[in-house]
Amino acid sequence: MSRDGEAAILLQRDGAVQTLTLNRPESRNALTGGLKEELRDRLHEVEHDDSIRAVVIRGAGKSFMAGGDVKFFDRLKHEPREVIRRTFLQRIHDLHPILFAIRRMPKPVIASVHHAAAGFGTSLVAACDMAIASDDAFFVMSYIHLGVSPDGGGSFFLPRAIGARRAFEMAALGERWDAARAAEAGLINRVVPATDLERETRELAHRLASGPTRAYASLKRLMDAAPTTQLAAQMQAEAEAFAECATTEDFKEGVSAFNEHRTPAFKGR
Repeated sequence: MSRDGEAAILLQRDGAVQTLTLNRPESRNALTGGLKEELRDRLHEVEHDDSIRAVVIRGAGKSFMAGGDVKFFDRLKHEPREVIRRTFLQRIHDLHPILFAIRRMPKPVIASVHHAAAGFGTSLVAACDMAIASDDAFFVMSYIHLGVSPDGGGSFFLPRAIGARRAFEMAALGERWDAARAAEAGLINRVVPATDLERETRELAHRLASGPTRAYASLKRLMDAAPTTQLAAQMQAEAEAFAECATTEDFKEGVSAFNEHRTPAFKGR
């Protein structure tokens, strides 16, 4: 829970779409123990709810996510070296289940970003399957300004999203990237006017939620494995995934719809 007793993650269900709203607006949704724990728990619940077929992560208030709680960092800086080290190891390890849940999630996860996505906020965007941002959004890997290297999967997800050289530039210089630059680099998929962000996010989420969910799950697994898999192994994985998808009701519906010249009505089964 947040400090005022309000939930740190707000839940909104719209058909088969589940929206998770980071709800620490007074700190621009900076990471705290409560927010991390609730986001982890809500993601685990969504992962195992087959009635949910697409997930949206967004932020309440003026920003998507400001990253780490720098006020906490300031309080900690005078502690003994080993206390600092142990504290940050634990805090960073607490982030890992969030990223694992997103990548393991057998359904698409969309980041809907407005204004600031800083530090872990940028890493979180890169970890999602798709990202849509308002034209006033900006992205910054701010770690370098504190004299530290990235956490939260940033060194893993960013190079895969935008390439090694651009990822190093973003992390090493710590410059703000506006939404247009982030889209050109491949960090986000779409830029829309701020007034249209909610509507455009909803339309994208519902489009994915009406798709063949089990095929999306296979797609995520294949693409996650591809960078470190040999060609023959990847092709075998593709064959097995295709064959498994071909046993689903959605495959039968897709084939029927194609032959009948109509839009398929997928059920996620």
